[in-house]
Amino acid sequence: MPLDRFAADLKAGVDELEAAGTAKGAENVVVDVVKPTEERGARMILEGRGDKQFVRMNSNSYLGMGLRENIVKAEEEGALKYGVGPGAVRFISGTYRPHIDLEKKLAAFHGRQACMLNSAAYSTVMGVISTLTTPETIIVSDELNHNCIINAMKLARPKGKKIYKHIQMDQLEEQIKSSIGQCETLLVVTDGVFSMRGVYAPLEKIVALADKYNDRFPKDIVTIVDDSHGVGSLGDTGRGTEELCGAKADILVATLGKALGVNGGYVVSQKEVVHFLREKNPFYIYTNPITPSEATASIAALEMLDSAEGRKLLAHLHAMTAKFEQGLVDLGYETLPSPHPVVPLLVRDTERTTRLVQFLFDNGVLATGLNYPVVPKGDQSIRFQVCADHTKYDIDHVLGVLKEFKKQG
Repeated sequence: MPLDRFAADLKAGVDELEAAGTAKGAENVVVDVVKPTEERGARMILEGRGDKQFVRMNSNSYLGMGLRENIVKAEEEGALKYGVGPGAVRFISGTYRPHIDLEKKLAAFHGRQACMLNSAAYSTVMGVISTLTTPETIIVSDELNHNCIINAMKLARPKGKKIYKHIQMDQLEEQIKSSIGQCETLLVVTDGVFSMRGVYAPLEKIVALADKYNDRFPKDIVTIVDDSHGVGSLGDTGRGTEELCGAKADILVATLGKALGVNGGYVVSQKEVVHFLREKNPFYIYTNPITPSEATASIAALEMLDSAEGRKLLAHLHAMTAKFEQGLVDLGYETLPSPHPVVPLLVRDTERTTRLVQFLFDNGVLATGLNYPVVPKGDQSIRFQVCADHTKYDIDHVLGVLKEFKKQG
């Protein structure tokens, strides 16, 4: 059956995005990677751009783990031993020893009783929130939480949904108080690090508020944090927002695909919570796990992070982040101060954001512009992401390009 009218309607929708300047557009295709050196970080070779080398300032690989020889070797060895795919979902035939070993190591790393792997952090959040929600649950969420949390709340269909202004603890407290007597369980959900801004949630205050009012709810206040951008990038040992704030959530979700450089997501919590999720969470039950080789690579990355070498990488990452952030300020650009390697350059205009991204690209810098509806109107920005592979040379080069753009007005 032809889809002419249906396809035409979809095309009109894309045309509308393109006309507004908010379409994401064609994706760059990386055809080769020039490995990092002591002087310079990794460089990308893109399809259709000849031998031109690009410094990547738009990657979540905060520690550069994906290019490290020991991590690559671990994945190769895992593939040789177990094959390249898991074969099926875990309860049928898909659990391998590396899955179990990785879960034990992640639980221990975060000081929790148990861990459950999933195919991605996005699906982990979707499964955790929807599975733990009942008709007698109210969910309270920060207004700038990630899209996965927003969609998880839609899927969960709780008794009520409440939103508080971004990291405004007085509003969070009001939402908690207004929920007393209205539900059995209150889920308080937040990003650890807000990925578009690089700022982090005041977790110690959120946990304190949950403790303060917990006894007013028959089945507790449960704090859930998605710290996918925080784990491996924040704190002296890379334990993320929890380490930085000195507080722990009841349930922590994070990823293997950002600072750890591999693929997949996971949740850590008390053993009863994780056991329940294994039995009831459809995103776990009916989805293939990460491959055994990805699990072996993740173990190697986690062990590297949790070592003297990992702490050295983190210290360098934090130093390069501070250097880049200060460089933006010195050039007169607007940013949001934070120790996180997501460093936003607030442009606040769609056309100028698009023009600056193109200028950076023309000068060998890969950076991502964020326009409405990815970010609110007026928050149009470029999300720069610093990596432990970046050197002083790299940071100075990017700042130099930004200085030239500034001169053009």
